[in-house]
Amino acid sequence: MSQRPSFETSGNGALTTAPVQERSVSPAPSTKSRGEDYVYFERSTEEFSSDAVSRATAAKLKLESYYKLAVDAAIERNARRVELEQKINQGVIPNEAKEREIRKYRRLESQYLRLRRTKIRLSDFRTVKVIGKGAFGEVRLVQKVDTGKVYAMKTLQKAEMLKRDQLAHIRAERDLLAESTSPWVVQLFYSFQDPLYLYLIMEFLPGGDLMTMLMKYDVFSEDVTRFYMAECILAIQAVHDLGYIHRDIKPDNILIDKNGHLKLSDFGLSTGLHKNTDGDYYKRLLEQDKQKDSTRNSVQVNAIHLTMSREQIATWKANRRKLAYSTVGTPDYIAPEVFMLKGYGKECDWWSLGAIVFECLVGYAPFCSENPSDTYKKIIEWPTYLYFPEEVHLSHEAEHLIRSMMTWAPQRLGVNEIKNHPFFYGADWDNLRYIAPPFVPALSSITDTTYFPTDELNNLPEQLETVEKVGSDKDLAFLGFTFKRFT
Repeated sequence: MSQRPSFETSGNGALTTAPVQERSVSPAPSTKSRGEDYVYFERSTEEFSSDAVSRATAAKLKLESYYKLAVDAAIERNARRVELEQKINQGVIPNEAKEREIRKYRRLESQYLRLRRTKIRLSDFRTVKVIGKGAFGEVRLVQKVDTGKVYAMKTLQKAEMLKRDQLAHIRAERDLLAESTSPWVVQLFYSFQDPLYLYLIMEFLPGGDLMTMLMKYDVFSEDVTRFYMAECILAIQAVHDLGYIHRDIKPDNILIDKNGHLKLSDFGLSTGLHKNTDGDYYKRLLEQDKQKDSTRNSVQVNAIHLTMSREQIATWKANRRKLAYSTVGTPDYIAPEVFMLKGYGKECDWWSLGAIVFECLVGYAPFCSENPSDTYKKIIEWPTYLYFPEEVHLSHEAEHLIRSMMTWAPQRLGVNEIKNHPFFYGADWDNLRYIAPPFVPALSSITDTTYFPTDELNNLPEQLETVEKVGSDKDLAFLGFTFKRFT
């Protein structure tokens, strides 16, 4: 037997060595040679309490999420290193610039690791003003305390998300924004959470939204409509290319940046193209609306008018902003196949855009009614209710485009057909973002909210209200929500 030294502690605390004999270990007997008295141990959680099991499950999920993110980040870092090495080896980078590029790469990677270690909290942002309020939360203009940069912060109540079964939708919104680098989609910089709220920190687009412009100018000329709708087409195409359907294309969700160009926002109803439909979401909202207004029978045909009087249109416009803030929302732009629960794809977004084209040129949505339930019925029976008023002059190309987009899904135009439609003749699709827009917001500062209807939101407190807290078990549903964009 060989001897090897081991360390022992002497009386004065010093380490001394003492010989230790190694013992040979005989191999374990095979299963066949085990006797009847051999004890077998089986792992089971039956004797553990339900609390212990749930804690173990939570720990497992958290560890899996942590290491998945760490591995994904390592893969991305390695890919960036390989890309730089290939550029150097292939001579893409001149010899005199190699050292400079390597130093730049190391500096950026160091900043990236520092950002990953940084924990983003609500206290890192100062509220400037509340600029929007929705069914599940608010949108605030905030300023980062350490850098002074301005962002739009969207807050969502966790408890409400769970109650209304909106987890898949908020996850789709977060994932889409995190994946997107398109100039046509609002950019997400951070996402984080606390026990009460989810937070999305996005770029602030100070020009307001298209709905505010439509309410101000009533109608657009065909040239102005052509410009804005061309930009919307590229924005929707960018979302589809990421593998998502927006499902909530409406003027409220089309924002205007400081240069006057458009970006698509609010992906709270988005879904992946590979997922099953969720059209019953709209059904539930409409059922809520019917319960609130039980005196009106939305099934009776005589309660729905083929055309609306100017007074009714004015009422619709006055209530338009309130509907945007309500839980029910407005179904004016939703495609019929979404309501009919027979399955749908990305073509439903082109119906919505067709409805916006109609509103830009006519002055109101094609199926607007005094309440969402009537609008729902009109859309289902759209061949009867799609009507172009005689007093509004539309070119043949404009009307044909609207009819080609607002039709049954199998006959509806796709993105390439829309781009090639005569209405968009001469559109420079590759350079739209470099063309002077018809309207550029006049801003007095980086926190100017002139183009947001904030009058009705002035009474909201600066601090977020204390809402219902979700339990630790339900909080696992929001695991992996955190995101930091490295720019």
